[in-house]
Amino acid sequence: MPDRIESPDIDESPLKGELPRAYALRLAQAKAQAVARREGEVVIAGDTTVAAGRRILPPADTIEVQRSLLKILSGRRHDCISAVCVIDAAGTVRTRMVETVVAFKRLTDDELDAYIASGEGLGKAGGYAIQGRAEALIRFVAGSHSGVVGLPLFETRALLKAAGFPLG
Repeated sequence: MPDRIESPDIDESPLKGELPRAYALRLAQAKAQAVARREGEVVIAGDTTVAAGRRILPPADTIEVQRSLLKILSGRRHDCISAVCVIDAAGTVRTRMVETVVAFKRLTDDELDAYIASGEGLGKAGGYAIQGRAEALIRFVAGSHSGVVGLPLFETRALLKAAGFPLG
């Protein structure tokens, strides 16, 4: 269980020409480094980026944005890139990244409207939450399910173990 949770205030705008993998890794590192570590603390930070090809998709901060994102993702594959950064008690920075391919079925207007009406994808990368109703609209997932949810657990555990954090 974490001792504390902080949401660092960083600029999450993609840099000009920045590709999705580099973007996710940069944000995870920036978030971890923005947290003031107390003596003996280990910091974990992450970022999940949804990309259609080389295009970084924004979080769905409005219903209009969510609708446009889901229309882009409808009937096609996309990448969910999750990066994790751990800074150990000595200040050593370790990172891992996992890329998962997700494919939505072709969404009908009724399915799109019903999913948006659920409110579940607002604020989420790509405009959906795979751990909820959206999972019924997904044809396949190849990679880390927990990475799509937001924190790739296998990779995070490996980083914590390498940082000397006691794991059961």
